[in-house]
Amino acid sequence: MHRIQTLASLPQDASFDVAVIGAGGAGMAAALFAALEGQKVLLVERTSHVGGTTALSAGTTWVPGTRLGAGVNPQDTIAQAARYLDNAIGARTPADLRQAFLDHGAEAIDALEAKTDVRFRACPKHPDYISDLGGSTINGRALEPMPFDGRLLGELFPLVRPPIPEFTVLGGMMVDRTDINHLLGMSRSAASLRHSAKILGRHAADRLRHARGTRLVMGNALVARLLYSLAQRDEVSLALDTSVERIGRANGGIESIVLKQGDTRRTVRIHGGVVLASGGFNRDPARREAMLPGVDIQWCPGAPGHTGEAHPLAEAVGARYGEGAMSPAFWAPVSKRRRADGSTGVFPHFVMDRAKPGMLTVNQAGERFVNESTSYHLFGLAMQKLQQGGRNSVPAFLICDAEALRKYGIGMVRPGGKGLAPYLADGYLVRGDTIASLADALSIDPARLEATVRRFNANASQGIDPDFHRGSTVYSQNIGDASWPGPNPCLGPLTQGPFYAVRLYPGDIGAATGFATDSNARALDANGAPIEGLYAVGNDMHSIMGGVYTAPGITIGPGIVFARLAARHAAQRAARAAPRAEPAEALGKT
Repeated sequence: MHRIQTLASLPQDASFDVAVIGAGGAGMAAALFAALEGQKVLLVERTSHVGGTTALSAGTTWVPGTRLGAGVNPQDTIAQAARYLDNAIGARTPADLRQAFLDHGAEAIDALEAKTDVRFRACPKHPDYISDLGGSTINGRALEPMPFDGRLLGELFPLVRPPIPEFTVLGGMMVDRTDINHLLGMSRSAASLRHSAKILGRHAADRLRHARGTRLVMGNALVARLLYSLAQRDEVSLALDTSVERIGRANGGIESIVLKQGDTRRTVRIHGGVVLASGGFNRDPARREAMLPGVDIQWCPGAPGHTGEAHPLAEAVGARYGEGAMSPAFWAPVSKRRRADGSTGVFPHFVMDRAKPGMLTVNQAGERFVNESTSYHLFGLAMQKLQQGGRNSVPAFLICDAEALRKYGIGMVRPGGKGLAPYLADGYLVRGDTIASLADALSIDPARLEATVRRFNANASQGIDPDFHRGSTVYSQNIGDASWPGPNPCLGPLTQGPFYAVRLYPGDIGAATGFATDSNARALDANGAPIEGLYAVGNDMHSIMGGVYTAPGITIGPGIVFARLAARHAAQRAARAAPRAEPAEALGKT
């Protein structure tokens, strides 16, 4: 891989076969697939890091029908996956796009595993999110990236966007759910003690040489594996801290882009195509106001690069947004806290707390309003629906008792029940010795909250939730506590004071609305015709899920699959063009 240290080192009118705008997971995959097709590739990233929001995520990749998936669920079929998507999404997106994803998913994963250093494993139990729908499965479709040794990247390691600090421990040590379980169980299990000692010792050694841990898991592992694979390819050039100012279109389609870095501009000729992978519109103030009214940008936990700057450029050459999504974005309940450096930490409440026994969520009237064990997307939508209906639920309050806090933690507060003072001092965590005193601290009517908790406790003791059916599906039970002795892994009463709460907000975790495309990821114009040489993948592509969060990894999985389809089609277009792109000169190889 050639790393362009400054744009001035790139010759004016340099040419490439494929240019990719955005070095998140989908963009890096598009660049890698294009290189595998033998193309000369320019990967452009407006920030100083690669990885985008993928680097901050769990890295789960939903692709049905893979060889890896068959290892844990040999009964699953593409037809079953198609049935599930049809049931969940219906007419919100074209069925042929969903089918293209399903038809080409396995070959995309196989290509990465066979020809690059990207590696996945199938999760033994990771259910589809709407697990009561026909065609859903409990495993075999969700893949997770294998851990990666960041030391292999050498001087490229600092380019990987660091994870959300609140998702790490001990000054930058990444942990996944397996690690957390071992760390919490190290005093009770010899196997957990060995696992914990190994990763803790590794981290101690890392901190002698690096600013953070180099044992990478989840989204950081996927991004690092993509970067490591790109680094082996002479066909790829990477330009960081570089923006795209214009996409040039002629009669034959897209032919150029104009790059800007500081006061330097360069026009780059493109023979095959431009792939939009800039991460979506979520940090574009104007589009937020129009599409996500009332949702503060401070509630967004995504990476800083998805400003939507490339979207007007694509619209200027005829691209248009897709329509029909259930929601323009995907959602999660988040809590926020001011960090020591003045920035705001935004913590998505995915699986670690809200569905566990001893926890419940209420609105500002002290009433439950949502199944706490539903998917984070539906949870975020429920908050907004209630708020828009005049029943204040932003913020809502996630409440737990002392035992639940000790066992599971709550938001940024770690399990164990210790070190609470800073969280209490700055108001992130609110405490009350009784439910009534907690209600007072939250400005909730004490009698109302007491009545809510009393009803919840009576039902939870029996393992039932007649109000919202918490813990009634395979998905919800999976994010409960399998070791809970009660009849429902998601339900347990709040009995042991003191009681605690954190404030929850609806945070947009990614765009569902993006550019309409065909099955090769070509952007479509107002008449539905493809724009030759312009592609959109990742969150720049209108989601094939239609704003429905069907399963874990439904942004990354399609992002990778359509990256391959776009790269292949662009390579075919480049092959018809002349002359072929030559490697750019005066680029220092890294």
